[in-house]
Amino acid sequence: MTRTQAVVIPEAGVVELREVGLCEPGPDDVTIQTVYTSISAGTERMLLAGQMPHPMLQLPVIPGYETVGKVIAHGENLSDDWLGRWVYVGGAMCYEGINAAWGGQSATIITPAERVIHLKHIEPVQGVLLALSATALHGIDLLQVQPGQRMLVIGQGPVGQIAARLARGRGAWVAVSDRSASRLERAEADRLINVEAGETLAEAISEPLDFIVEASGSMAALSDALMKLKTGGTILLLGYYQTLELPYMPLFLKEARLLTAKEWGPDDLQRSRDLIASGDLAVSALLTHRLPISAVDVAYKIALNEMDCLKLILEWGDPKHDS
Repeated sequence: MTRTQAVVIPEAGVVELREVGLCEPGPDDVTIQTVYTSISAGTERMLLAGQMPHPMLQLPVIPGYETVGKVIAHGENLSDDWLGRWVYVGGAMCYEGINAAWGGQSATIITPAERVIHLKHIEPVQGVLLALSATALHGIDLLQVQPGQRMLVIGQGPVGQIAARLARGRGAWVAVSDRSASRLERAEADRLINVEAGETLAEAISEPLDFIVEASGSMAALSDALMKLKTGGTILLLGYYQTLELPYMPLFLKEARLLTAKEWGPDDLQRSRDLIASGDLAVSALLTHRLPISAVDVAYKIALNEMDCLKLILEWGDPKHDS
């Protein structure tokens, strides 16, 4: 059995680097040598806390859905054009005896070629942001934003940052709020609201909002913003929540529409790649930290606990492929 190094969460609160077994590749599979992965703070935080109830996500698991690497082998049904391609892959189910949630933080990944995205002309390291970019893009598409409409994005983590950029690119007036000055410094918006510094929505936003995009995971922050929504306005949930707890009266009075957005839709990953490649979506400022995979325990602590960290890159170097 071929073995590879992978990040494993064996029990709640523990993350480590282990050797794991790989399944045999099939005729339509590619084998990817990982160069970069990242830590999705919201998802990995819940995995570490043991808060993912689905049977396929029971510990121990290999986490991660933000992987960039090079194709080093392919199945017999694929052409040699695949070899050497820089690709993004959102995880894989290629392991023996361990769950994948979503299986992307591994030195070697085997997956059907149809699941990978050729990065083409974008800088490879920026490819780790394709998943979150596609998530934000899918949400903004659901809103059908028009020029001149007004939006508040709550939370300036990566998804909130990208959602604000995309909405402004469609001509919307966008305000963003966050408790972190460093995150606001990287934001692209018409109005920056530093909640930690005592700025209030009442002072910062003078006209009703067509949209409130919640990207912080905080029901309290969303509840505070409801007063600024116009009648018939829309709330988009772009965070992830264990439960929804909102005061009903302001929703009732505003006849508010509540939308949820899944990860992404067909072609959203490719569209996100093309927006980054064209320069219409700038994401390089969101890559704030880098560490070698040997420091994965430290990396998780930084990514999950430090507000200055928007996106931490784990560098895998040149992983070995031992049989």
